Amino acid sequence: MEAMDLRAHADAWLAAWKARDLDAIMACYADDVDFAASTVARRWGRHDGRLHGRTELRRHFELGLELAPDLSFTEEALLPGPGGYALLYRRENGNRVLDVVELNQHGQAARVRAFYEHQQR
Repeated sequence: MEAMDLRAHADAWLAAWKARDLDAIMACYADDVDFAASTVARRWGRHDGRLHGRTELRRHFELGLELAPDLSFTEEALLPGPGGYALLYRRENGNRVLDVVELNQHGQAARVRAFYEHQQR
């Protein structure tokens, strides 16, 4: 993946969240996405913190949008790497988050790991 493709994916993802457009958010992810975050463990009681596929991830993001009606992300850094990137951003509540994203051959997020500076609901 070229740096431009990585930037385009991150920009599309950020714009989708800003618009609170769940369909556009989900379009950034592969059908068989492997997603892990501490929020998964807390919200769904999954000790490994993992979700598999768009259906589970969509449910997770729907709840996230409900829990944070003023949700917004401010990008701090985009760190490109082979086949993906890490995006450091700050949430509206001040919590910093690092998403590590591996893209598939179609430019969709296939594997994502989210790390929070402070515990997030």
